[in-house]
Amino acid sequence: MKPTTILIAGVAALTLAACSSGGTRYSSANAVRAPAVLFSTGPIFSACRSAGRKQASRERCGCVQAVANQSLSADDQRRGARFFSDPHQAQVVRQSDRSTDERFWRKWRDYSDRAARLCT
Repeated sequence: MKPTTILIAGVAALTLAACSSGGTRYSSANAVRAPAVLFSTGPIFSACRSAGRKQASRERCGCVQAVANQSLSADDQRRGARFFSDPHQAQVVRQSDRSTDERFWRKWRDYSDRAARLCT
C-alpha cells in the first residue's frame, strides 16, 4: 500500500473514533426534554367542545380526551360524554345503587381526578 493511502485511512479512523466518544455538548443525553403534550380527539373531546363552557379550549378538551383514552373504555367514554350535555345524569349515576353504576362511577371519578391534575 502507498504511504498516502495508509495516512488517509489512519486519519479517517481517528476522525471516526473521535466522533463516537459521546462527550460532545451536542449529545442527546444533554438535551432538555419538553413535557409530553396530551391531546386526542374522541367522544369526550367532542362533548367537551360542544358544551359551551368558557374553559373548554381545544387544548384542554384534547388533553381530557387523551386521559380518557388511558383510563376509560370506549363504552365508558361514550357514557360519560353524555354528562356534558346532561349533568343531571352524572348525579343519577352517582346516587344509583346498581353495581354497574357504582363501578362506572368509581372509574369516572378516578379518571376525572387524573384529568384535573394533568390538564389544568
